[in-house]
Amino acid sequence: MQKTDLSRVKSVIFSCAGLEVTEAENAFFGQENPFGFILFARNIDNPDQVKKLTDDLRSAVGRRDAPILVDQEGGRVLRLKAPFWFEAPAFGKLGKLFDQNADEGIQATRLATRLIAQDLRGVGINVDCSPCLDLSFAETSSVIGDRSFHQDPDFVAILGAVVADEFLKAGIIPVIKHMPGHGRATVDSHHLLPTVQVSRDALIKSDFAPFHSLNKTPWGMTAHIVFDEIDADRPATQSSQIIRDVIRGDIGFDGLLLTDDLNMQALDGPLDLRAKRALDAGVDIILHCSGKLEEMKIVAGACTHLSGESVERIWRAEKQCKAFPQPLYDQQSMITELKSLLSKIEDA
Repeated sequence: MQKTDLSRVKSVIFSCAGLEVTEAENAFFGQENPFGFILFARNIDNPDQVKKLTDDLRSAVGRRDAPILVDQEGGRVLRLKAPFWFEAPAFGKLGKLFDQNADEGIQATRLATRLIAQDLRGVGINVDCSPCLDLSFAETSSVIGDRSFHQDPDFVAILGAVVADEFLKAGIIPVIKHMPGHGRATVDSHHLLPTVQVSRDALIKSDFAPFHSLNKTPWGMTAHIVFDEIDADRPATQSSQIIRDVIRGDIGFDGLLLTDDLNMQALDGPLDLRAKRALDAGVDIILHCSGKLEEMKIVAGACTHLSGESVERIWRAEKQCKAFPQPLYDQQSMITELKSLLSKIEDA
């Protein structure tokens, strides 16, 4: 990415409503100049369509380097699907293989990530909201479920590092999530506000540990969760205490920090207030995912232009990410090897 002027760029990532950018969306994006965009299933049909969409979104803001994100983890969380794209296994499945054979688990994770990266590169997507570093507990909400590699923080850190490293080598920025940890949540933060009642010392040794291990990853995403023993009044996304003392402090993460989706019902109040609370707490970028133009207008009004440490974090992330290379691997041979490795997983 060339160092374009970010001083007139808004601290927000938006989406669009459908498969193409409408005239109204194009005008709005050009006026508000969001930092980037995120795509969902409603935005995705086939490779030619997605490539045109990513080109058009970047054209709308006049920045060829505007980040375009997607959630392409594997398993249940795949926005790009067959028959046009590779459907990667869930992280939980890769964790099971790692349990049986560490080397094979690492290789399977490496192959799955390379296959995802090739698909993303082909359609102009350069940020993947992955890996998920949340731990898996007996009480973990199904919203995480097999999106978690494992209950062991060391195992999660090892496999998460493979994902992050492979993406960076491929020219894709990884986003570690959901900081400082979603695994203790017993309810889905899309619908309710989870509250975790575990001591900070215990969390440092468990939930926070994978994020600490990967604290040099360029981008991260917050969790809409209250950690009662740290800040009983505000979810992590809107808590200056958690962002300052835990994410920037205990975890040591100094990368670009995004919110999870502003529309999730774990947050309360109007959208502009939700955004302001998060920015005031110390996040760098607001993530708004509905693609509804009237909502985006409200959110844009609350978002500031990028400046200071946020800009430094953006450029530091770009230095970590390799130049956009040509595909280095044969897709079919990787798929064959990955299927062979996954076939070794023993039923529990």
